[in-house]
Amino acid sequence: MPAFNLNETRIAFMLSVEKFRYMAMADDRQRVLPLPVDRVPPRGKELAYPEAVLLVDPVEPEFKGEVDDKYQYSCENKDNKVHGFICLDPPVGFWQITPSNEFRTGGPIKQDLTSHVNPTTLAMFVSTHYGGQDFVIPFGTGEPWKKVFGPVFIYLNSVEDKNDTLSLWGDAKERMHKEVNCWPYSFPSSEDFPKADQRGAIRGRLVVSERYISKEHLPAAGAFVGLAPPGDAGSFQTECKGYQFWTNSDDEGYFSIQNVRPGDYNLYAWVPGFIGDYKYEKPIAITAASDVDIGELVYAPLRSGPTLWEIGIPDRSAAEFYVPDPNPQYINKLFVNQPANSFRQYGLWERYADLYPDQDLVFTVGSSDYKKDWFYAQVTRKVGDNAYKPTTWQIKFNLESIDQTGSYTLRIALSSATFSVLEVRVNEEETNPPHFSSGLIGSDNTIARHGVHGLYWLFNVEVAAGQLLQGENIIYLKQARSVSALHGIMYDYIRLEAPPLSAAHY
Repeated sequence: MPAFNLNETRIAFMLSVEKFRYMAMADDRQRVLPLPVDRVPPRGKELAYPEAVLLVDPVEPEFKGEVDDKYQYSCENKDNKVHGFICLDPPVGFWQITPSNEFRTGGPIKQDLTSHVNPTTLAMFVSTHYGGQDFVIPFGTGEPWKKVFGPVFIYLNSVEDKNDTLSLWGDAKERMHKEVNCWPYSFPSSEDFPKADQRGAIRGRLVVSERYISKEHLPAAGAFVGLAPPGDAGSFQTECKGYQFWTNSDDEGYFSIQNVRPGDYNLYAWVPGFIGDYKYEKPIAITAASDVDIGELVYAPLRSGPTLWEIGIPDRSAAEFYVPDPNPQYINKLFVNQPANSFRQYGLWERYADLYPDQDLVFTVGSSDYKKDWFYAQVTRKVGDNAYKPTTWQIKFNLESIDQTGSYTLRIALSSATFSVLEVRVNEEETNPPHFSSGLIGSDNTIARHGVHGLYWLFNVEVAAGQLLQGENIIYLKQARSVSALHGIMYDYIRLEAPPLSAAHY
């Protein structure tokens, strides 16, 4: 076979539009959806991209003025286990249940589509959604490759009493848990789908060594721990050809991963509350019926010196930052009065210029609050028809004195980047070249797709003592590329560290 690229692999179930109108994919994300014809002109008006449509003259007037966009119903792999539709008369449910994520790409928090208008229910296996070109799978000429996608489980349920129609969602969730407990299924006859007794397991404990926080090791509570094909630290988030197996550690850092296909893996992890990626350097071989006890693993996150200040929470998401109210002309009523889902509204990137009409964001350490004063995405500023300019954010902070014994370190973690260039300047806004440039990064398109994370990036910027001033200092963060309104970055966490302390100081 000649070389080719694989961009997307999925199963799509197209249901009767006359029957299946009520969509459910989470306890707080379910509703009656508009009709497909409502998305077509003149009833619908395309917005910034084809998937987002303003309903201007829908068949049913209650939808008028809402935005419909399938990406508003995206879901992380770890939570994407059951979704589908309910027919209200007669009460019948159609559900797509995915008991395992082992064949999905990108790790546990990679996002993808679920169910949307048409009505369509999707089983997504490979896609570039929230990841971009890094998720296009390249194959060389004659390259052998084999992977089992699925099985996925289709569940139909019903009730006699129409007053109990919405209970079909609760029943579907119960069935999902049963299917998860049945994994791996015993019925597939393919030799490429190993049964339970042909799979192995691994267990252990992960702790964190952070000398500037604690002299003792800290349990890696709630860590994401997984086995994925061999690669560099963090490579799992763009790995597509192989299988991945993930779990979360308990409060003491203990973890166990069951039903792992035989093969050679690396063990990867990341810990909410700490920056960076962990990788266990030794390869791990899983064989049939093996139970590997890997013991206690120690993750030492990048750290040079004590924290002078920090912005945000290192959790690979921009959710903690300020998410504005949507333009009332572009709302999805489902997310009104839902703070946890407010970022899913359409067009929030346009609100930046409304909130900062004359100058860009300025954050003052010690008085500003990142929950209120740090916009969720650093986007471009519109200056005319299809014309945009870069934005430069400022972080102002005071230093009582400058430690000349070593360099300071600025750590910048991003939760998303879309065709962007991040430039960092210290106390000199116009200096060129900048003190640091990321170069062109990212294509995950998270801003347009109503997310707060895509791919994770971590940059470590050395700041010489001579660049800093006693008294007020300013760090300038410029997103220097301005081709589109939808290009920009999302921050996860920013921290400035002082030079290292000697052993006597900690």
